Amino acid sequence: MSLGLGTLRMPPEIFWRMTLPELAAAARAMRPDVRKAMGREEFDGLMIRYPDGAAR
Repeated sequence: MSLGLGTLRMPPEIFWRMTLPELAAAARAMRPDVRKAMGREEFDGLMIRYPDGAAR
């Protein structure tokens, strides 16, 4: 609520009608420098580079 009503200064009636994807898009627009979560390809590459060790 603090993002929508405070930071974005939305009127309450607009905030409460927003969907979660709309709110997430508004939040991303406030911080364009923040990376998205890594994709499967990047994750698999890290698993190969840094394995957990021998399976038990």
